Amino acid sequence: MADFLSAFSIQSWLESCPQGYLEETEYGHLAGEKEPESILENDDFLEEATRTTVQLVVGERAALAASSGLINCAPDDPSKIFLATQTLDEARHVEIFTQRLYDLGVKKEDLESTLANFANPNLVKFAEVLLEKVDKRDFVAGVVGQNIVLEGMAFSVFEMIHASSKEINPKFAHTLAGTIADERRHVGFGENRIGSLIEANPERKSDIQKMQQEMTHHMLRTFSDSFQENEALVEDVHQNADPDAGPAMYQGVDLAKADSEEMQAVLTNTVLGEFKTRLARIGLEYLPPAA
Repeated sequence: MADFLSAFSIQSWLESCPQGYLEETEYGHLAGEKEPESILENDDFLEEATRTTVQLVVGERAALAASSGLINCAPDDPSKIFLATQTLDEARHVEIFTQRLYDLGVKKEDLESTLANFANPNLVKFAEVLLEKVDKRDFVAGVVGQNIVLEGMAFSVFEMIHASSKEINPKFAHTLAGTIADERRHVGFGENRIGSLIEANPERKSDIQKMQQEMTHHMLRTFSDSFQENEALVEDVHQNADPDAGPAMYQGVDLAKADSEEMQAVLTNTVLGEFKTRLARIGLEYLPPAA
């Protein structure tokens, strides 16, 4: 418990996050960094950037609602304290990705209509499954859904987008780097805290695994929709790419050359592989979505 208290304390959070990798940043990136003109001046690229960022806002709004809702049903003070820091992390994520929408030209008065227009319905359902557990004050299921499933998905998605953005959009890549660091800490809490609770309540395994199965179903459908929507755009990007640009490597795949099908496959395999590993660490079996 001493290591747990130290690793997930407010003091540790202060030293690693606001006094660490976020120091001297604004909205997650370096001062003065801007979105590339190549995005802002191309309607197709701008719409894709807006659509992608909307999904991030939708996911982070769900994470904010979940982490804040889990505080009062946490069984001990160390968990409450960590979830308080996570709530601030998630609020920051909502803010920085919302700010990116503004940077991309979305007017503040049009924010909610833009979210409603571009939000993937399957991602919305994914969030609803999680928030139903939180609303019922189901701490164990809520943390598995939030810190293992949602955060595990976000971690891999952010890493993939970061890899594809480093060369062409340093501003967005820097924004993502901080969120990746946050998600790594959140996933660590889920693995460290929930394993003992599941071991003490083995009767909960079946219900929690079914929740994971349902969330995974909606997640995979979200991936499928997203990559299909961007299929033609990916081809256009490749055809007009700078021949001198370096590779954008993610899990052994050069995203600068991969087509949408390859991108979907590498992201799906990465996320599911991480799910299986992390669930096994806390004593749960991964259940694939029903056919």
